[in-house]
Amino acid sequence: MHQKSNPAALLPIVVFLILYLGNGIFFEYIHPLEGQMGFYIISVVVAFTVALAVALLQNRRISFDEKIHLCAKGIGDDNITIMLFIFLLAGAFSGIAKEAGGASSTANLLLSIIPAQFAIPGLFIIACLISMAMGTSVGTISVLVPIAAAVSESGGLHLPLCVATVVGGSMFGDNLSFISDTTIAATNTQGVQMKDKFRTNMMIALPAAVLTLIILIIYAVTHKAAAIGDYPYVLPQALPYFVVLALAIIGINVFIVLGIGIFLFLAVGFMTGSLTYVTMFAALGGGTSGMYETMIVTILVASIGALIKANGGFTAILEFIQKHFHGARGGMFGIGLLTILMDIATANNTVAIVMAAPIAKHISTEYRIDPKQTASLLDTCSCIAQGIIPYGAQLLIAAGLCGLSSVNIIPYLFYPYLLAVFVVLSIVFRGDRYTLK
Repeated sequence: MHQKSNPAALLPIVVFLILYLGNGIFFEYIHPLEGQMGFYIISVVVAFTVALAVALLQNRRISFDEKIHLCAKGIGDDNITIMLFIFLLAGAFSGIAKEAGGASSTANLLLSIIPAQFAIPGLFIIACLISMAMGTSVGTISVLVPIAAAVSESGGLHLPLCVATVVGGSMFGDNLSFISDTTIAATNTQGVQMKDKFRTNMMIALPAAVLTLIILIIYAVTHKAAAIGDYPYVLPQALPYFVVLALAIIGINVFIVLGIGIFLFLAVGFMTGSLTYVTMFAALGGGTSGMYETMIVTILVASIGALIKANGGFTAILEFIQKHFHGARGGMFGIGLLTILMDIATANNTVAIVMAAPIAKHISTEYRIDPKQTASLLDTCSCIAQGIIPYGAQLLIAAGLCGLSSVNIIPYLFYPYLLAVFVVLSIVFRGDRYTLK
């Protein structure tokens, strides 16, 4: 690359990590505040705003007006714009689906079908399906963990295992869902179709999920049956999720899929009485507003990334990876490691992808890695880290809902561990298939 390497251009990322990760660790583990999660004391938006200010102060050879122009070009990228619009639609879909009773009815419908002996494997399958349909691991965990806790109590099953099973299934669905913000971020930043990334991901995620399911079935067969109980559901409220899932897998444009999903849940909601004129607009508004932080972070990170790139920061990272990771397989490991480190630092898989994506694209171009594989690595590796770190929203919410410490859940997170193994195996044994000729 012709641009001169400049490690100092990475200072905004360092500032962000000190502000966000440093304060998060302090308030979560050193000086916890009662009733608050340490990693949410300092807003990620505030931390990125300070980082942007630092980036704007760097490199006096570029005028302030030119820096603003660079930020505008970064934000105005076609993929960033598409991503922002999809975030809005996905938020509206999530809000109306929840208000219409879709999530709880779907979970209860599936739970009523499962034999009592296989309650834990059943929870894993349900979490996988619900998360794929909803496009959110946090939303799935919020719906299913209370059910998992009730199943654990009534059946005398190991609570941390039940909760970890739900978390694992939720991360599987989040990784593969066409309407997940992680999928949207990974595909749009690399300029690939969602269906192509889905196929690439499936080759890695499905074996990990199948092996996880086998482990859980063995556990179920060797332990006593659970008393699942009675969980009521309304069948029409569950059907739109399956329609959305089918349309997404077929490969229909995500805007059309989300539009159909919103329309179906509106129809079902009014038909069953779960929605009114007032609650409909409240749900749509609540869902889209729930995406505002993600959208603002995307805009800030696009601006910071454009400035870091102009200042030689991306070149510095690429040179480091070229020095320590050789060949296309080395580039893939570099992308995976970069994504995992970003997620450990930010405790947010979508933010990690948005931060790592432009650098990953440079690595992908330099090593001639298929963009589908790059998008898959971004999504998969962020989900691996996010599914394991004890201070991430997924484990903190799961632990809070069932009265456990997030650390108690970690030993039973079979799926994220197996997913990491299969990512490594896919690079080692199939890496040449993902190299452009």
